[in-house]
Amino acid sequence: MKNILLFLFILSATLTAKFAVAQNAVFLRTGRIEFERKLNLYAQNENDDEWSDLMKKSMPQFKINYFNLYFNNDKTIYKPGKENPDNNKLWEQPAEDNTIYQDLQQQQSVSQKRVFEQVFLITDSARKIQWKITDEMRNIAGVECRRANAIIMDSIYIVAFYADAIPVSSGPESFTGLPGMILGVAIPHEHLSFFATRIYNETVTDAMLAPPVKGKKVNNTTLKETIDKATKDWGKYGKRYVKAVLL
Repeated sequence: MKNILLFLFILSATLTAKFAVAQNAVFLRTGRIEFERKLNLYAQNENDDEWSDLMKKSMPQFKINYFNLYFNNDKTIYKPGKENPDNNKLWEQPAEDNTIYQDLQQQQSVSQKRVFEQVFLITDSARKIQWKITDEMRNIAGVECRRANAIIMDSIYIVAFYADAIPVSSGPESFTGLPGMILGVAIPHEHLSFFATRIYNETVTDAMLAPPVKGKKVNNTTLKETIDKATKDWGKYGKRYVKAVLL
């Protein structure tokens, strides 16, 4: 009987703690958010019948990577998180090890991206996105979020879900500019999504929010010129690669 009571007490405490993280997220101005980056490999290659059929026989449909977003009122940094052992047999995709730093007060971004085995350090102004906020709501990682839609890079349609009650205007990758933290992003045409899986009420120090410093220094324009030149003969695969890097 004593063991049963002890088990029930531990179970209750565990559930309460998990519930508290989700509930207290609405008061968070500092902490850590784990994101799942999910790419649909089958859909990405559906127009290449021979390659698509081969892939479906030998590979999983989705490639999943995890990232952590550390944040406070003024700054955020998004960087690779825990390893996914299921990816060991899959080829590497662009943007899988990006680190994105955002200074929300200065509206500046510093990104570290590996392209063609070379690391670039991209310093530029924060991306300006013309969002259209809707009335649609969705619960993500225990937090109520509102939907917003936008077009980026001239033609790429994106759907985002942000939490009004986490008053930090940032999100995964370079997606920012909404009244609260972006906890979900879907990019249908690119078969790619980013969704928060857990929110942690943790202390985040200034050192944890330090921007990356290593890499060849460029801005977004010069990076695009470099990639365009390198992939000009790649056809549709080159265009896909450019978009994946610049998203």
